[in-house]
Order: sequence, then structure tokens, then C-alpha cells
Amino acid sequence: MGYQDIKEVVLATGNQGKVKELAKMLSDLGIKVLPQSDFAVGDVAETGTTFVENAIIKARHGAKITGLPTIADDSGLAVDALGGAPGVYSARYSGDNATDQSNILKLLDAMADVPANKRQAKFLCVLVFMRHADDPTPIICQGEWAGEITTKQDGDNGFGYDPVFWVPEKNCSSAQLTPEQKNALSHRGKALTLLLSQLKQKMS
Repeated sequence: MGYQDIKEVVLATGNQGKVKELAKMLSDLGIKVLPQSDFAVGDVAETGTTFVENAIIKARHGAKITGLPTIADDSGLAVDALGGAPGVYSARYSGDNATDQSNILKLLDAMADVPANKRQAKFLCVLVFMRHADDPTPIICQGEWAGEITTKQDGDNGFGYDPVFWVPEKNCSSAQLTPEQKNALSHRGKALTLLLSQLKQKMS
């Protein structure tokens, strides 16, 4: 399949927040984003030790089952004071049945004694685009977003660790940003901008 023929892509995630963010950004290219739940794609074991490995595993799995080009992302939070944790385990930081809330509470607890000047952290996102399950040259894009971990939760927008991720240039938490502001600044927004420009080149 050539890039010019792509009209639909599957997003290999069960996270509706991510589907919404991506659909908005890809609509300019005339590409429709379908969540993997439309195809009964089950979760695949994320056995990689890096964001890149996990994103490739998810994209390949989605493309294999749906037969459509697939975008997968692996993203997470790396906190300096915790040696880069939770990292690739961000989504299941507080255990197998982790929720956003249980993860946030565990993080705040782990950071309880960390002073204000040592609370630096960054969100990382790796996006992988595979035309098919055996695509030997997937597009891989990475974005980073630097900030700090707050001592309490603030804001109702976003998902994941957004309520405790302080954005210095906006003087608020990520969960207090509008979706447009977040897309312009975020790790996923940056990775997606890179992906869009590569797709545009390949589709022209």
C-alpha cells in the first residue's frame, strides 16, 4: 500500500482521550482515525523495556489483526528524582488494575519528601506508524515535554498524570490547559507534528 492510498488508520489504544486528540490532528490529511475497539483488537503484552519497542509491538499487533495501517504510541512520565520512573510502566505504576488516580497517589507519595527544586520530570512519547504488520520501515517519531511534579492535584482536563504535571511556561498544571493548548505543547503533540510532516511528504 502506498501512502497516497491511506484513508483510514487504526489507533492501537483503548484510551479514548488519545483517540480524540489524534483524530483532531489527522483530520487535515483526510485520514479517518478508528479506535482499535472497533475491531475487537485485544491488548498485547508490552514486553519491551523502551517506549520504542512497546510502540512497535502495539502497532504490529494492531496492523496484523485489522489489516489496516496502524499508529501506536507508547508514552509515559520520567521523573528525575525517581531515576526515570515510572517510565515505560507509567500506565501500570500502581499495579495491574491501576487507575489514573491510583497512579497519581502513588507518585505523590513517592515524591512526598522531594524538595521543590528537585521535582523535575518529563513526559515522553514515541509514535510508530506501520502501513502493515510486516512494514520493514515504520515511521518512528519522538516528543518530549519538560515540567515538574506538583504536590497536589489541579485541573479537570486531560488524563493520566496531567493533574500533577506542572507546566512552568503556562503557570498551571497540564490538566488546566485547554485541549488546543495541550496539543501545542505536549510530548504527543510534538511527536504527532513530526509524524504529520513525514506523512504529508510521503503522501504528496
